[in-house]
Amino acid sequence: MFRVLMIEDDLRLAAMVATYLRGAGFTVEQAPDGVSGLAALAARDGPGVDLVLLDLMLPDADGLDLCRRIRAGSDVPIVMVTARGDTADRIVGLELGADDYLPKPFEPRELLARIRAVLRRRGAGGGPAAGGADVLRFGRLEIDRGAREVRLDGRARPLTSHQFELLVALAESAGRVLTREQLMERVRGEALDAFDRSIDVHVGRIRAAIEDDARHPRRIVTVRGAGYVFAKSQDAE
Repeated sequence: MFRVLMIEDDLRLAAMVATYLRGAGFTVEQAPDGVSGLAALAARDGPGVDLVLLDLMLPDADGLDLCRRIRAGSDVPIVMVTARGDTADRIVGLELGADDYLPKPFEPRELLARIRAVLRRRGAGGGPAAGGADVLRFGRLEIDRGAREVRLDGRARPLTSHQFELLVALAESAGRVLTREQLMERVRGEALDAFDRSIDVHVGRIRAAIEDDARHPRRIVTVRGAGYVFAKSQDAE
């Protein structure tokens, strides 16, 4: 079971996020300020902390400075969450060693997807593996995150590692539009260059593997001018 340390002074938000993450199989410890957050991180010599959720606006510390202090002594994954949406803050946070950055307000489901993506990139798996919980099922399509395998009608469909990560990112946000920039950040942890269309190429290859007709996709649908959406269901299912 993965352990998340949430350093957040908004107690109502912290309780809501903790409840959601616990429901997804995570263990969550809450710290309302920087001092208690650092103490909790230092105290976890045994079981350890798998990921830190760090608010930038804390009553006793600047989140960017706290990120720097954490990174100086630990390589634990850090996801920043903040109401400060300035691009400069985001860039500085990532340069200081944060693994991802999510502005408030956010949907718990998106936060969960980002946490899992960060843990996968760090080799931690990204979610509880017991009881088949790591398998996403959409009718005829199964996405096995543990085995890193995609099956259609029970038969494995070949995808590269990068394409698999893209498919998981889309599926974990099923029903929601994701921009190309969001997909690149979730999979690679970096911003998408304005002229980079590699995402489109990879999506095309994913469609060829999982769609009945890649020229008329019904599972991964293009939203013109916005990005892509993974359809939760299909008429034929």
